Amino acid sequence: MRLYIGRESSKLWKRICAEVVTEINLLAANWKYLLAGIVGQYIHGLAARGVHYIHRPGPTLQDAGFFLLPELGEERAYISETLFTFMFLSFVLWTFHPFIFKSKKIYTVLIWCRVLAFLVTCQFLRILTFYSTQLPGPNYHCREGSKLARLPPPETVFEALVIVPKGVLYGCGDLIFSSHMIFSLTFVRTYQKYGTQRFIKQLAWLLVVIQSLLIVASRKHYTVDVVVAWYTVNLVVFFIDKKLAELPDRTAASLLLPLSTKDKDKDSNTKEENHKLLNGMSGDPADRRQRTQVNGKISEDGNTVVHADATMNGA
Repeated sequence: MRLYIGRESSKLWKRICAEVVTEINLLAANWKYLLAGIVGQYIHGLAARGVHYIHRPGPTLQDAGFFLLPELGEERAYISETLFTFMFLSFVLWTFHPFIFKSKKIYTVLIWCRVLAFLVTCQFLRILTFYSTQLPGPNYHCREGSKLARLPPPETVFEALVIVPKGVLYGCGDLIFSSHMIFSLTFVRTYQKYGTQRFIKQLAWLLVVIQSLLIVASRKHYTVDVVVAWYTVNLVVFFIDKKLAELPDRTAASLLLPLSTKDKDKDSNTKEENHKLLNGMSGDPADRRQRTQVNGKISEDGNTVVHADATMNGA
């Protein structure tokens, strides 16, 4: 038993080391895209905090979802966040599975470059919408009488540029469209394309539908915020996915990383020589003599060999 565990541990460690080297090479080539995506997340956070400064609490707007779905209440509002956290962490862990599992289809660096491109585009559209029209927040801490409904102006530049967790959890004014749905739909669509487990794909779509209902039931957003997110995120992912280069398929046994030009030339020459040998041709052009097959006999000098048993009419 110890020998088996030691052998498997050694294999796992070698697999992790090999994957680290591969991902580092990809990171060196794609770090600019990842950095741009991270900066985009920061800008989105600043924009969401900025709209909180100009938020004005008011009566909750009439909403069809509020009539149809019972209100969870402030004491059960954590249910929506718990489900979102589960989906978020599950997706993050899945993107790092190539470091552990032998069977793999994606590269961690490349999949995050793709995901961040989707997120940043959707968040840019979201910033335009919630700054265009400020709606009174339906969440409990955004209603009239709450101390958190209005954010006092920052006293220093540092306070304006730093994003604190409390500001993320208790923001107001950034309504159309839902940021939770941007992340959830982007993650689900990405797994739908690159994931391998059919059951998990179906479960993920079910969870994102439940997440939509919980967001409205928790009064974190109006129904319009969720509806707009559904068609906007799906359209953004659909069109940007067509513009981006397709990810290399790791299921191909011969593919580890893109080959250099010299390696490609060597591989091409080897394949050409093997093709010649399989077709009965040597590498020397002078030896490429025509070989004609007649009734199971081959003529090496190009002359047709006549069958010994000629028919009476053909003599």
